Amino acid sequence: MDIANRQQVAQVIGQLRPSAIVNCAAYTAVDRAEQNQDRCYAINATAVEHLAQAADHTGATLVQISSDYVFGGNAERTAPYTETDSPAPQGVYARSKLLGEQAAAACRRHIVVRTCGLYGERAKPTQANFVDTMLRLAGERPSLRVVGDQRCTPSYVCDVAEAIVLLIDQQVDGLFHVVNQGETTWYQFALRIFALAKLDIQVLQITTEEYGALAPRPRYSVLSTEKYQTLGGPKLRGWEVALADYLSKRR
Repeated sequence: MDIANRQQVAQVIGQLRPSAIVNCAAYTAVDRAEQNQDRCYAINATAVEHLAQAADHTGATLVQISSDYVFGGNAERTAPYTETDSPAPQGVYARSKLLGEQAAAACRRHIVVRTCGLYGERAKPTQANFVDTMLRLAGERPSLRVVGDQRCTPSYVCDVAEAIVLLIDQQVDGLFHVVNQGETTWYQFALRIFALAKLDIQVLQITTEEYGALAPRPRYSVLSTEKYQTLGGPKLRGWEVALADYLSKRR
């Protein structure tokens, strides 16, 4: 269904009457969002309002997938963000994701899951994530330039999905950070990808300014998962372990 269409959302959810709705749809083209604001807000914010209203009408729990990008205003930060820290989104995409969180929170039964740098099996060959992009570029170029001054925790979709199922099963409400454990930079992440894939390629570390992206990126957006871990579910794996698992299963 088109989640930006209020009537269609109400009709489909009304027919299905699910116990939970997990909203995995998002406008994630961070740079294009700066020039396509209306579309970005329609998908990441207004559409969540439609889902929240439909969830309330049917008694479903709405699970909204959000982003570490809501924390972009403190370049000097060195301690992982908790759910009680105040967001400071920078850029259209980041602001739209925070609005989506707020729209989901208006639903009586809701779970907002902030995560980061998702990678996993692609539904379509044309889709890509950072890991797949690095591997593709390694086959096309003798060297790569990768940003080394943005710290976060790229996370394996399978691990995040298992955590979401746990949150639904435990019938909790509210905001949770769900990422793999530890922290890294995109440069260090790329080095680990190539080491695990046994690829010999030169990787040059560059700054955010040298990369020159249109939209701002958080310099530090590591998320604390302590709140999630108190639920007693399976411990979230370290990012290196999760990456190795993905690469071993990648087709």
